[in-house]
Amino acid sequence: MYPKIQTVISAAVLFMLTALMVPNTRFAAAVQGAAPDDEQELKQMRTPDVVFVGTPYDLISTMLQMAEVKKSDMVYDLGCGDARILVLAAQKYGSRGIGYDIDPQRIIESRQNVSKNNVQDLIKIIQADIFTLDLSNADVMPLYLHPDMMSQLVPQVEKMKPGSRIVCHEYGFPDIYKPDKKITVISNEDNAEHHLMLYTLPLKR
Repeated sequence: MYPKIQTVISAAVLFMLTALMVPNTRFAAAVQGAAPDDEQELKQMRTPDVVFVGTPYDLISTMLQMAEVKKSDMVYDLGCGDARILVLAAQKYGSRGIGYDIDPQRIIESRQNVSKNNVQDLIKIIQADIFTLDLSNADVMPLYLHPDMMSQLVPQVEKMKPGSRIVCHEYGFPDIYKPDKKITVISNEDNAEHHLMLYTLPLKR
């Protein structure tokens, strides 16, 4: 093989290997210091802010499509419930994800769901107060939180990197922030109207 051609091929292979390693490196950085799921001691930190209500699966699919999730994306789910959003994202797109919840029972259910669907290599579930988190590693963040919680999250969200996408179910950020897209969807699961809003960082006023 000619030296120049060999050099080009070697450079191309190195580039592809580096691209494949980036998501793994970012995932490791995001969960640095977190105990393995089977070693984390779950505790009652405080009363959860809301009662868990699972988002219908057809709405989750639409939310992930709105966010244009890719395999290289890191998906954060705040108040992950049973981790259904992260599991579906991993199954459909191969994306990595981290789920956070304050409720020990939700953590148990999430980890069981992740294990049952065999996506534990892609998803980490951590017990934490969502208002204490660094969100800078997130590329995509689906949210289904009450309006007061959305307002409280704004300072953390504003530190997310440009181009990150947030898809909100039912409740968006305060009205001073304008979504890029807003749609109404009727779910086949409950035959009810649901409102979805897409925001791209930085938030627009």
